[in-house]
Amino acid sequence: MAQHTLTFKGVANTDQVNRITTALMTLDGVDSAEVGRHGAEVEGRARREALIRAVEALNLGIRVS
Repeated sequence: MAQHTLTFKGVANTDQVNRITTALMTLDGVDSAEVGRHGAEVEGRARREALIRAVEALNLGIRVS
């Protein structure tokens, strides 16, 4: 099982954290996602690029790296 670390810039509140968590957890291949205002730790077989696209697709103005 792979572990990916994502870094966020621009997450302003708990609602955004919850939306990011939901977006990541609904991806095929994600086993767990621990999300906070500054980043996320994601475990599973999902590709890093898919994780980043899922967060960017929320259109919250968040920078993900």
